[in-house]
Parts: sequence; C-alpha cells; structure tokens
Amino acid sequence: MEPLLDRLGRPLETLRISITDRCNFRCVYCMPKEVFGRDHAFLERRELLSLEELARVVGVFAGLGVRTVRITGGEPLVRRNVEHLVELLAGIETPDGGRLELALTTNGSLLAQKAEALAAAGLNRVTVSLDSLDDDAFRAMNDVDFPVQRVLEGIDAATAAGLPVKVNAVVKRGANDGDILALAEHFRGSGHVLRFIEYMDVGSSNGWRLEDVVSAAEIVQRISGRWPLEPVALEREDATARRWRYADGSGEIGVVASVTQPFCGGCSRARLSAEGRLYTCLFAVRGHDLRAPLRLGASDEELAAELRTIWTRRTDRYSELRTAETASLPKIEMSYIGG
Repeated sequence: MEPLLDRLGRPLETLRISITDRCNFRCVYCMPKEVFGRDHAFLERRELLSLEELARVVGVFAGLGVRTVRITGGEPLVRRNVEHLVELLAGIETPDGGRLELALTTNGSLLAQKAEALAAAGLNRVTVSLDSLDDDAFRAMNDVDFPVQRVLEGIDAATAAGLPVKVNAVVKRGANDGDILALAEHFRGSGHVLRFIEYMDVGSSNGWRLEDVVSAAEIVQRISGRWPLEPVALEREDATARRWRYADGSGEIGVVASVTQPFCGGCSRARLSAEGRLYTCLFAVRGHDLRAPLRLGASDEELAAELRTIWTRRTDRYSELRTAETASLPKIEMSYIGG
C-alpha cells in the first residue's frame, strides 16, 4: 500500500496511545505535585476510551500504515486490565498480513507484578523510565518516596519474562546530571539499551529553562571520556535516538536530542490521549476529537477518512522552530499525552 504522507512528506508509521492520565509518581519534570496535587481533577472513567474502543482505533490506524504501537500514560500499568488491551492489540492484522510491534513505556513501579502477564498477552518490548540509581535522588525525582530497587526488580522481571528492555533517563542539570556515569556503568554489558533524553519543554507546568538542558553532545562526551564510544548508523529515518556503542563491545547507549538536534524531519508519530484526542505533535496545543465519532456510530471507513484528512494536513515541526518565545506557549502536558 502507498504510505500516507503529511505535507512534509513524512509517513504515518507509529502510534502512541495514552491509556490513562493518572500516575503513581509525581516526577518534577512531568507531574509536579504543585500542579497535580490532591485536588487535581483527573479524567472520569466514562471519559476514557474503553479497551475495546482503543483497540478499534488502533485497528483503523493499522489499516493506514501504522506498524508500531506504544502504550503509555500517565503510568499505563495503573490502568485496570492493561494485559487484556495488549491481547486485543496483538490480535490486529496489518494489511500485509503481519502483526503490530507492541511496546509499553512504564515507570517500572508495577512491572515486577505485571511483566509475565504482559509478555504472555503479546507485548514485544518494554521501556522503563529510570532517572537515577542513587536512591535519595530517585526518591526526590519521583517525589513519592519510591525506592529505586523496586524499579530494578521490575526490569529483572521483564527480562525473565523474555521482554527486551530499554531504559530511559531524562537528564536535568543540577538534578541528576551527576548520575550519568553511574547509570552508564550499571547498564554496560547488561543487554539493556540505556537512552539519555534531553530535558524538554513539554507542557506548561515543569518550569523548563534552556539552561537546565544537558545536551546529548555533553552526555556522549562525558561517557566517552570514561568508556570510548563509537557512533552507530541509524536504522530508521524516524528514529528518535542517536546510537553509540562501546568500543570494548559492552553494548550501546542512545541519546535523544530533541532540544539541541531536533529530528522533526523524520517524525512519523501520532499520539492518542486517554479520552480519544489525536495529537500530531508532542508539543501540540490542541487535538482532534475521535471519541465523539466513535461513540456516535462512525464506521471504520469514516474514521479512516478523518484520520487521512488530519495526517495529510500535518505540518508540525515544533522542535525545529523552538525559541524562548515558543517554549513559553501553553502546550499539552506530557502526563496527558504520554511523552
């Protein structure tokens, strides 16, 4: 089938689906307590797309060329019966007779309990967010006093269940940039790919400042000064991480340089919020309502036509245009759209 292209010639290939806006962490760069405190109004259950509605939308996207689906949140493992959603998605057939690549991003807090069931349901891989190995620093960053050891136990459980694991670390200057080498040392030779992510201006609540960004180049320089690194060619044009391998063969790392080296030109990702709004950029201000047509009886063909219209009009390239002025504009929160 011919790829569905936006106005900049980018195909629709990847869909990130947020299945809840709730999280059991209050990470300072994503869901700070001063914004998402005790009185914050999260979505009501009736507002969320049901697991069956989510699977139906994903099926329509698969018919338009999506091959990779990433389940996110909030924290997706707090959504009841998430294993059943994975099972539904694993049953979707693509037009060429293949199956979707299913991934899930989690803070790891519930992974030890869920890993085996997720793997059995058809999940292909998991990404765990882990910003520090220092217990005090980690507890401070998640701001709910959650111990780092339980996240490491979740990673071990995923590995035991046969799930490949990637580890994501958001680096913020003055918060955890002193942990870069410790993280690299821990995951060297482990078989897990560690990816460092530049601190981004997602949403409007994390107090982002450019001076808090530790660049991907600085991260690579720090690690390579200890363990020499060699660049690895990108496998896909829409890859978010630039890859580096250890010269001694102890595996590789990735760096996601959304701020200093934007990759908008290859972006093939659409994002669906938990209550069914479609966003064509992580930094979008508003989304397109898919829940209303879903619940008003729209056919799959009608939904597909709407999605074609949305994607073929897409011109988003926020990270390439980022300035101090654009960074201060109101944007959707990462906890809502799934990062």
